Amino acid sequence: MSQNRDLGHPISFPGPNTRTWGTRIVAMGCALIALGGCRAHDFPQYDANYREYAYVTNSGSGTVSVYDVVNVRVDREIQVGQNPTAVAANPARNEVYVVNTGTPNGQGSVAVINAENNSVAGTIAVHKMPVAIALDPDGNTAYVVNSGSNTVSVLDLKAHREVGQIGVGEDPADARVSPDGKTLVVANRGGNSATIVDTGTRKVRAVFAGCPGASDVVILPDSSKAFAACGGGHQVMAMQLAHEARSDGRPATTDRLESLLDVGRAPIHLALKPDGGELFVSNSLSNSISEVVTSTDDVGGAYLMGAGPVRGLVSADNSLLYVVNSRSQEVTVFDIGDGRRLGGPGIHVGDGPSALAFSTAGHLLFVVDARSGDVAVVRTQSKNPAMFTMLPAGRGPNAIAVKSFKVS
Repeated sequence: MSQNRDLGHPISFPGPNTRTWGTRIVAMGCALIALGGCRAHDFPQYDANYREYAYVTNSGSGTVSVYDVVNVRVDREIQVGQNPTAVAANPARNEVYVVNTGTPNGQGSVAVINAENNSVAGTIAVHKMPVAIALDPDGNTAYVVNSGSNTVSVLDLKAHREVGQIGVGEDPADARVSPDGKTLVVANRGGNSATIVDTGTRKVRAVFAGCPGASDVVILPDSSKAFAACGGGHQVMAMQLAHEARSDGRPATTDRLESLLDVGRAPIHLALKPDGGELFVSNSLSNSISEVVTSTDDVGGAYLMGAGPVRGLVSADNSLLYVVNSRSQEVTVFDIGDGRRLGGPGIHVGDGPSALAFSTAGHLLFVVDARSGDVAVVRTQSKNPAMFTMLPAGRGPNAIAVKSFKVS
């Protein structure tokens, strides 16, 4: 289970100096995209003990591809389990967790990767058809969504074991923990609902119905509201979350369904701005995104993207939205302030782009291409984001997480 397959270096450079590696990779990338105006200062200068990796799950290979972000290269491929479909990085310790969905009638598992040596440190058994994982802000507890069992497994990440189960709705598809760590919100795709769970007691506080094919959840930075994408219809559900009275004068609140917001057809993903002011809905069958003002639950407008938008990600400075379009082999860049697309049709990537993640510094965007089995690396630190390079993945890549840390 923990055996690694080292894919080696695409190009071999002498010496272990990390800064030298980074500079030479920049030079190679600049030669490939010279017309894009690449400059060395577009890339961070790293300390010698800095490490950063991107982890991509390959459902068809039973593996995770590990990418060295500092040197922009493949590091290795790790065997993890059957049909890995989700991955999350621990914010507090150097571990990464891979959800192995397994077979419809079999038990799933979570593989624990030690990020310092990129090997499997253990495996935690969960239940039928796990499909998603959410971590609390402290990195001590994980919640694994078991779609085949209609439950959420509670994992103690220090002990690497399951410590409880929570019954939720039918065919749960996704979950999020609030930033204050007090609430878990679960999207129940088969139950057409959202379940609100108190993480302290592990008890269900509320269930809100009327969200066909609920597929994704986001929670505002102040933990006051949650939104669920109703992927089987054309709406987004807005929910107020329960809170005690706050020191800033805000009164106590209860869990309450606020509204159902009309957006495009088959809204399957929600991209929240880091400041929480707006979220962007990927309407996969309308080839568009919808903009939602989170404070008022107003739908501000809809904008055409490429064919089949399935996921979005907002830059750390709240200025740009990157959208992967699964049927048009491109990433569309949307200027949030100006309300318009940037640069023509978009950035051409591989076939079937389905997931994406920024590097920690935000200078690179990694795009997972499900059908062509590769990862496109996009350089973001310019007025016109452009392709930097392509890296191979395993069969059926589908999810990505990034982990950075320093070694002693």
